[in-house]
Amino acid sequence: MDSVKRRLIIISVTVSLILLVIKFYSFYITRSNAILTDALESIVNVVASCFALYSVYLSSLPKDENHPYGHGKIEFFSAGIEGTLIILAGIFIIYQSVYSLIYPQQLAFLPYGMALVGFSGVVNGVLGYVLQIKGRELNSLTLEADGRHIFTDAISSFVLIFGIGIIYFTGMFFLDSVFSILFAGYIIYNGYFLVRRSVAGLMDETNPEAINTTVKVLNDSRKENWIDIHNMRVQQYGGDSHIDLHLTLPYYFDLIQVHDEVHRVEEVLEENLPGNTEVFVHADPCLPESCCHYCQVRDCPVRKYPKSKKIRWNAENMSKNQKHYHELTFLPESNQES
Repeated sequence: MDSVKRRLIIISVTVSLILLVIKFYSFYITRSNAILTDALESIVNVVASCFALYSVYLSSLPKDENHPYGHGKIEFFSAGIEGTLIILAGIFIIYQSVYSLIYPQQLAFLPYGMALVGFSGVVNGVLGYVLQIKGRELNSLTLEADGRHIFTDAISSFVLIFGIGIIYFTGMFFLDSVFSILFAGYIIYNGYFLVRRSVAGLMDETNPEAINTTVKVLNDSRKENWIDIHNMRVQQYGGDSHIDLHLTLPYYFDLIQVHDEVHRVEEVLEENLPGNTEVFVHADPCLPESCCHYCQVRDCPVRKYPKSKKIRWNAENMSKNQKHYHELTFLPESNQES
């Protein structure tokens, strides 16, 4: 998996370098600020892809004494660096565009410039799409962020061609700076999105997608002895996950039975979630006066009350630090599974 990530990032760096040369040549012959906008974003592509290559290498390193949870969070940092560079490029583009509005200059060879930018856009579009798809498959925020950035660059290139076409056919050269400012705003917006996601990951902000996936896996493999799961936490470290949860089991289980059920929960999550998953399970004994009402254990030898309810396991109640007998979201007995 790590070798696939590295190979994709190396391809991204190589393609970005080639397109960088093409775009700056296009700016050199046309003197268009709009094309300069595209060229400057390509510099960001190269720098960000190089950093992404390093982050993929670092995130693949095993755990050590100084990093007991591994090095996966570097991927969040990488995405934040890329977003920051995008924002800085957008700010510089706005500055250059305002300067050109005040001190305009003649544009030339616009059809050649459009052709070169169009070629760059097609290549970036394909590369960005592939990186985003592979990033989701490999659960790599670095690949997905790099792909999103490159795909955004492709979209802006095609919009840029449209704008340059209007300038060429109308002769309204001031529109070059106007379009550049609009592109810069779009670039800054995408940079903010990446920075926001990066900060969320570094701060261990709750990821609804990761939690809902974990809940679905547990529901699909739910066993009758798993009376209750609560106080569940899902943390992400790049493409890897760390999960803590409390598992309520029948109080009469001996230590070996408890160990086996805990191991089953760990296996279910480790085998069905993407990336490497580390699971810590804290076992709790059931409380007959409260748990019997929703306990799913058939023919329980110590049951004190009949089963009358079944609790839906969802992200909200499984994340709370309390057993589910406090919950009010119950299914009536007629809707229960036998």
